[in-house]
Amino acid sequence: MPQKNSTASAEVGLLAGMGQRFLDFCDRFQGHFRQQTRTVETAAQQYVQGLIQAETKNMERIEEVVPETDHQTLQHMVSESAWSERALLDQVAQDANRLLGGHEDSALLIDDSGVPKKGTHSVGVGRQWCGQLGKVENCQVGVFAALSRGSDATLMDERLFLPEDWTGDAARCQALGIPKAQRSFQRKTDLALAMIIHARQQGIGFAWVGFDGFYGSDPAFLRALEAQGEVFVGDVHKDQRMYLADPQPIVPPPAHPRGRPPRVLQAQTPALRVDHWVAQQPPSAWQPVTLRDGTKGALQVEMLHHRVWLWDGEEAQARPWHLIVRRKVKTPTEIKYSLSNAPADTPVARLAFMQGQRYWVERALQTSKQDVGLGDYQVRGWRGWHHHMALVMMAMLFLLEERQLHQQTRPLLSGRDIRALLNQFLPRRDTTLEEVLRQMEVRHRKRQAAIDSAYRKQQLNQ
Repeated sequence: MPQKNSTASAEVGLLAGMGQRFLDFCDRFQGHFRQQTRTVETAAQQYVQGLIQAETKNMERIEEVVPETDHQTLQHMVSESAWSERALLDQVAQDANRLLGGHEDSALLIDDSGVPKKGTHSVGVGRQWCGQLGKVENCQVGVFAALSRGSDATLMDERLFLPEDWTGDAARCQALGIPKAQRSFQRKTDLALAMIIHARQQGIGFAWVGFDGFYGSDPAFLRALEAQGEVFVGDVHKDQRMYLADPQPIVPPPAHPRGRPPRVLQAQTPALRVDHWVAQQPPSAWQPVTLRDGTKGALQVEMLHHRVWLWDGEEAQARPWHLIVRRKVKTPTEIKYSLSNAPADTPVARLAFMQGQRYWVERALQTSKQDVGLGDYQVRGWRGWHHHMALVMMAMLFLLEERQLHQQTRPLLSGRDIRALLNQFLPRRDTTLEEVLRQMEVRHRKRQAAIDSAYRKQQLNQ
C-alpha cells in the first residue's frame, strides 16, 4: 500500500507541475518575440496559452480566458509585429526532431488543409478544393509538414498556397503584405518540396517522406524527391498507369525512308491501370498484415506488392518502384494504392507500415484544429496567417512534450485533458459576475460596431 500511495503521489506531483512547465516552455522561445521597438513576448505567451486553454480559440475568447490580455495587443502581436515566424518554426522543428527524429521509423509527412473563408480579402482566399468540406469552396489552403514517429506526430512547417489569380495581381499582393519574393506562382508540390529540402538543411532526421494521392500523382514531384535522394511512400489514384516490365522506351525507326524520322520515345510494353491489375489478382495473392494497434483493436489489413515501372513518356528510362496496395479485412472494397522508391529488398510488412504512417499527418491536422485552433485565426494578411500558424505549432509542441512525459502513467492523455489540467494550474480570469458583465459588454460593443458598419455600407450603396 505505501508503494502504491507513493506512486500516485508522484503522478499527482508530475501533473501539478504542468503549469510551471508551460511557463518554462514559453521561456525557451521568448527571444523570438523581442523587438527593438516593442517586445511582444508576453502577448505571444498569452496567445499560446489561450490556444490551449480556451474552448474556442479566437482572440475574443482568448481575452475572456487568459488574465491581463486584451484583443488589440493580441491582434498587434499576430498581425503587425515583425517577429520572424521562420525562426520560431525552425526552433519548433529542432525541438520536435529531438523528440521524434533520427529513428528508422521517423517520417516527414506532407498534407494540405483548407479553412473556409467568406469574402475576397483574406490572403490567398479563393474558390478551390477544401478538404474540410469535401468540395470546392471559398477557402484558404495551407500545405503542412509533420514529423512523426510511431503514433506521435506534430506539425513543424507550413506554406500558404497562393492561387494564380493572387500571384498575378500585384496590387492585391501588396495590400495583404505578400513579400515580392513570394509572388510567383508555386504549385502545392513546389511548396511541399521546399519544406522537405528545408527540413534536410536543418538536419531534421526522417527516413522517408509520405503524402497523399494529390502529391503522388505528380511525376515531376516524385522525380524531384528521388533527385534529392529522398525515399518516399506516396499514395496514387486508382487510374495510375504503370508497367509490369521495363518498357525500355526507344525512338522507333522511321516507317518510310523518305518521311520525317520519329523523335518521340515509345514504350515497348503496354501500360495498364493499377486498379485493373489489382482486380485480376487471385485471393491468394493478398498477404495478411497487422498494421498497428488501435483504440478498437489491432488494425488488420491485406496487402498486395509488386515491382513495377513508371514512365512519364519523356524520360529516357523508366523507374522501377514498389506498388503497394492495401485493403481492410472488414471492408475489402476500400483500397489504397501507393508507390515507393524504397530499396528493392524492402519487406512487404515494412512497406505496409510506411504506407500506413501517413494517417498521422491527418490526425495531426485534426488535432491542431480541435486542440489548438489552427483554423480559428482572425487575420487577413500574409504576416498574420504565418504568425498564427507558427504559434499553433508551438502550442502543438507543448502538447507533444506533455504526452511523452506522461506516456508511462497516462498513455491516453489528450489535448482536452491538458487543457483541463492547465485550467487548474494556470491563472484564469475570475468568473465573477463583474467579470461576466465586463466580457458581455465587450462582445456587445463589437457586435454593435459590426451592425453599424453594415448599415453604413448599405446606405452608401443605395
